[in-house]
Amino acid sequence: MAVVRPAGAEQNPSPPLPVGEQGEGSGWRAARAAYLARVAPWAEDRTARMSRGQKHPVYDFLFEYYSFRPAHLLRWTPGFGAFLEGATRGDVAWGEFVERDGGLLLPAEAFPAHRLSYLQWATEYLNAVLTREPSFACFGLHEWAMVYRDPNVRHPYVPLRLSRAETDAAVDAQPLRCSHYDAYRFFTKEAAPLNRWELSRVTTTEHDQPGCLHANMDLYKFAYKISPFCPSDVVADAFEVARAARELDMRASPYDLRAYGFEPISIETRAGRETYVEAQRALSLRAQPMRERLRDVYARLLAAQSDLPPGPLPEGRG
Repeated sequence: MAVVRPAGAEQNPSPPLPVGEQGEGSGWRAARAAYLARVAPWAEDRTARMSRGQKHPVYDFLFEYYSFRPAHLLRWTPGFGAFLEGATRGDVAWGEFVERDGGLLLPAEAFPAHRLSYLQWATEYLNAVLTREPSFACFGLHEWAMVYRDPNVRHPYVPLRLSRAETDAAVDAQPLRCSHYDAYRFFTKEAAPLNRWELSRVTTTEHDQPGCLHANMDLYKFAYKISPFCPSDVVADAFEVARAARELDMRASPYDLRAYGFEPISIETRAGRETYVEAQRALSLRAQPMRERLRDVYARLLAAQSDLPPGPLPEGRG
């Protein structure tokens, strides 16, 4: 079956890296060492908190909502098509690599056949969001909608900044314009009908847009979900974007996180909303090149497959 390429993407995407273009001699070892030095503090911080039974309302999310554990983050890969001269099985923790000409190679064809439908959908999704106009009208109210008129909160060990009545009033005073299903699905039953859209998993591609904090945070998910076929430096870049997005997300939330070193962005005020939009816009500009790079990794990997399953693309995979 012919390869299905995303609308608007290159018709002839760049081929995977040829053998030896990256990773010759000590080059790949230096790249691996640099990557591990970069991600080790994030992984070790999470592991240390877990050993103490200590929760963190901002950073735990990056390892709990997202399923890439610290041990996974500490596995380096150059991505598919790059030859690691002189490498042995002990140098790479991923079983998909094959021995080739005195080193290791990760062939694109090793991508699991049962995940090709996801690869198709995700390539189309990334391209759709990449080419869509960003919107900055939500004011970060999704976390507020998750506690609206409900005695339960998602972080019961962290106090709210305002009273329950004031928190509910902040939601009542602004229209809810959440475009991301994986935030919307956690709205309270009273908040969900107030949203401009009734979102669902199957309409994810129709609504996600590059101004959305959570859509930008999810770039990390798209990077690690095709590991080890996505280069680790892309995973690390996406993690940094997700970390910055999560910090902004929780600073604008109704929770009081000053004990954790995070000054609030008071979106219940006009000045706070202006501050939030400025930060949201800056994060979107930072995330767009990351989204384009991920789209290209997915498109190249998709183009390298020759036995894609027939039928329409499945919506909402991811």
